[in-house]
Amino acid sequence: MNRMVPALRAWCLGALLTGSAFVAAQADAPVVNIGTSAWIGYAPFYVATDKDLFAKYGVKVQLQDFDDPSQIPAALESKGIVGAMYTYDQVITLVATGHDYKVVMPIDYSNGADAILAKNSIKSVTDLKGQIVAYPFATCDNLLVVYALNSVGLKESDVQGVDTTPENVPAALLSGAVAGSTYEPNVTKILGMTEDGGFHTIYTSRSAPGLISDVLYFRKDFIAQNPQEVMAIIKGYIDGLQYIHDHPAESDVIIGKYLASTPAEVQAQFEGVYNIPVAAMPNSFLNTTNPQSLFISGKLINGILLTRKQIPVPASIPDTFDTSFVSQLSTK
Repeated sequence: MNRMVPALRAWCLGALLTGSAFVAAQADAPVVNIGTSAWIGYAPFYVATDKDLFAKYGVKVQLQDFDDPSQIPAALESKGIVGAMYTYDQVITLVATGHDYKVVMPIDYSNGADAILAKNSIKSVTDLKGQIVAYPFATCDNLLVVYALNSVGLKESDVQGVDTTPENVPAALLSGAVAGSTYEPNVTKILGMTEDGGFHTIYTSRSAPGLISDVLYFRKDFIAQNPQEVMAIIKGYIDGLQYIHDHPAESDVIIGKYLASTPAEVQAQFEGVYNIPVAAMPNSFLNTTNPQSLFISGKLINGILLTRKQIPVPASIPDTFDTSFVSQLSTK
C-alpha cells in the first residue's frame, strides 16, 4: 500500500475545509462602498478590486463611480457611500463647512495629468484673458485654472468661466469655449480631437506640484467604528500597487476597462501621475516646506477656496486627517 495516500487524503480534506472556510469568510466579509471618479492615480484600487486583493484582509470593496465628482459629498452625507478617493480640496471643503471627514492615506499627486487645453490660436495662459474657458467650478481643476491665471498676473474674473463636469470639457471645447481644464483620460481624448484645427496643452499640474493631491478619506464615525476595515482597504490598495509593478501588461488591460482606455493610453496616462510609495506616505502629513505636504497644498487650497467664496473659513489642516493607519504601516 502506498503510504502517501492517507497523508494525501488528509491534506486534500484539510485543503477542502480550509477552502470552504475561505469561501465562507468571503461571503461574510463586510462590503465597503467607496466613491470615486475615473482617474489613472486610482489604478491600484482598480486592480485590487478586479483581482479581489482585499479578500485576504476580510473585506470586500465596491467602487461607485461618479461622472460628476461634485456629487460625492452628497452621497457621503446620505451614507450611500462611507468613504471616497478624490482630491484633497474636497476634504478641505467638507471640513471647512463643518463636516467630520478624515484622510487616512495619501494616494497620489497629479504630475501633468491635469491640464488646461486650448485651441491652437491660444498660445499661453496669458491669452485666456477675456476668453471662454470651460472647467468644473466645484472640483479640483478649478484650482488649476485659478493657480495658472494667478501665475501670469490674471484673476479668475479675467476669463469667462463656464461651469461643466470634467467629462464634458471636450464637448464644451466644440461648443464655443476656446480652452478648458480637466484630467486624464479626458486630456488624451481632447488632444486626439481634430476639430477646429486641434487642441494643445498650455498648462499642466506639473507646474503646480502638490496642488492636486488624491487621498482616501472616510467619515470620522466610520473610522472610529471600523478601524480594521479601513486598514484592510489600505493594505488591499498596497497589494494592488505591487501587482501593477509585478504584472504591468495584465494590469494595463484591467485599468483600461475602468478608464475606457487602451493599454497604450494607460501607459501614457501613468506619465502624468505619481503614486506615493508606502515609505513616503507619512511625509504627506508632516508640516514641512515639501510641496507634497498636505500642509502646503492645504494652505494653497484654503486660499483659493476662500477667494472664490466656496468655504466660509479656512479648514484646520490637522483636522483633515488621521495619521494612525499610515503610521502603523511605516513601523512594520
